[in-house]
Amino acid sequence: MGSAVMAEVRRETDQDPCTQKEGSHLRPPERSGETRTTALLPTVCCLLLLFDALLTAFVIARVPYTKIDWDAYMSQVTGFLAGERNYAELHGDTGPLVYPAGFLYVYSGIRYITRGAVFPAQIVFGVLYMVNLSLCLLIYTRTQVVPWWALPLLCLSKRVHSIFVLRLFNDCVATTLTHASIALMQQQHWHLALTVFSAAVSVKMNVLLFAPPLLLLLFKSLTIWGVLAALSCAAIFQVIVGMPFLAAYPTEYLSRAFNLGRVFIHFWSVNFKFVHEEVFVSKPFAITLLVVHLGLLFLFAQYKWCKHEGGIAAASGLVRSNKDDEKLRNSGLSFVTNVNRIQQALRADHIVSVLFTGNFIGIVCARSLHYQFYSWYFYSLPFLLWKTTFPTPIRLALFIGIELCWNVYPSTPLSSLVLLACHVIVLGGLWCAPSEYPYYICNKKTKKGD
Repeated sequence: MGSAVMAEVRRETDQDPCTQKEGSHLRPPERSGETRTTALLPTVCCLLLLFDALLTAFVIARVPYTKIDWDAYMSQVTGFLAGERNYAELHGDTGPLVYPAGFLYVYSGIRYITRGAVFPAQIVFGVLYMVNLSLCLLIYTRTQVVPWWALPLLCLSKRVHSIFVLRLFNDCVATTLTHASIALMQQQHWHLALTVFSAAVSVKMNVLLFAPPLLLLLFKSLTIWGVLAALSCAAIFQVIVGMPFLAAYPTEYLSRAFNLGRVFIHFWSVNFKFVHEEVFVSKPFAITLLVVHLGLLFLFAQYKWCKHEGGIAAASGLVRSNKDDEKLRNSGLSFVTNVNRIQQALRADHIVSVLFTGNFIGIVCARSLHYQFYSWYFYSLPFLLWKTTFPTPIRLALFIGIELCWNVYPSTPLSSLVLLACHVIVLGGLWCAPSEYPYYICNKKTKKGD
């Protein structure tokens, strides 16, 4: 696994951005002084993978397993394997099944491998943890936003280790598939990326927090026909996965697997414990958070993510902007005249910045974050912190503060308030940070053989 990451990093380093074939990952030209840092990355990644493999093995061997949802998962899978296709009849110890069909397929496979035993399942999730970490390191090395010495932050979360190998949550599978999808997006493989993204959604719907910024990236990178084709890949995958249930009990499946109106229990809230329970469960509170969520997405899309194109409309091809026409022509970008869309590879750091920030906005505005939800955005924190212009001590303090809040059990009004404050500070830092240019620029004067 470590050698694969090292080989990929070396390939990314050696390739010339102006000579790669369409669809391959294009890196921005290296600035002077970056060569030495780039050379360190493969070694750092391999050492981190080795260290975390040993740490994860130690956690599995020495820290007691925590029974939360595993038995419920196995009960729901048992009903599915017995032939039940009515989602209303699939239950577990913690209640009815509320995840899409991909969850059942994944945990059926895990049940087959482990025979439902906890310890073998912990080993499976330990491997999953390492795969996820490898994907994250690959994503980070492609962006080169975070310095090499800060990459160990990805390995140092007590809560995330617990979520993966001590609690065996389906969030872990969804998170890993999401990171695999992002890695594919960085290489401009949008259709395959959307299929993998859809697979992540089929395991747990929280992945849809990435959907608004992802849709924006599709419009920025592809023609309208390319966007429709990519979205069709995602839709077809969902239909295929859900077909056994859609054919038998479509209403039960759609209403339970894709229920967007669930109200979580106030006691388990990590982020809004300081809000009175009556307010927490009220519809006005939910609507307020939704409005703030949508408003923040619009502001970031209009003034940060699409700043260089002149706004969302110009970036998506709804209107033609003259602001960057000369720059785009000089950089070799091509306009698809029939639908006024730009068709060009997006920079790896821009893709990750838009996706991670969009997901983080959803986290900030979520009505309730349970402990396992930390895995939804933990792996984006170092990237987001280093996208801000905060001094390094402030970045590290925010990272530690967020981690400590997630390790307070049960959460308290104070820990929730501190967590929200840290989130808002990070979001403010992202708003004040400069916007990266979204497209790769190839110098037409580059000589052959350079």
